[in-house]
Amino acid sequence: MEARDQAGFTLVELMLVVTVIAILSAVAVPSLSRARGAAQEVSTIGSLRTLHSAQVSFSSSCGGGYYAPTIPSLATKPTGSLAAFIGPEFTANTTDRYGYRIRFTAGPVAAAAPASCNGLAKGRTVSTFFIAADLLVASGSTISRYFGVNASGVIYQSTKRIAVIQTGVPPAPATPIGK
Repeated sequence: MEARDQAGFTLVELMLVVTVIAILSAVAVPSLSRARGAAQEVSTIGSLRTLHSAQVSFSSSCGGGYYAPTIPSLATKPTGSLAAFIGPEFTANTTDRYGYRIRFTAGPVAAAAPASCNGLAKGRTVSTFFIAADLLVASGSTISRYFGVNASGVIYQSTKRIAVIQTGVPPAPATPIGK
């Protein structure tokens, strides 16, 4: 009898390799999904901080102590300036980003407010605001928190959509995550 040359893999060896890869994938994919969800939440919290900071900047340098009534108002450059208060990623009061819908709600108009430096007429700015970040897909998602911030600057998290609250603390189950 002649000895056969043993080149290549047998079917059993190939099936063993495929099984090991399947087991590793089953372990790694949920971890990757959780990491992606955490990254989306962190990005959304960063967006809320950015929008709040833009409102504070507008209030102190352009709005006479009052806030912009819309996100497009924050995106409007002040007279003589090269930059707006907010970057080009925010151009509307409602923006969908990374699994969240970020929505801006203006507070009451401040009738005594002066005209702003970026073209808002006298009495058009607002005394407070609320910005919420709502999940676009709540079920079966790796991200599960809702967020919101008002003029106080405290960002709140909740397992349910946070009601618009212009001042003060939102009702439970919302809890603060930082300032």
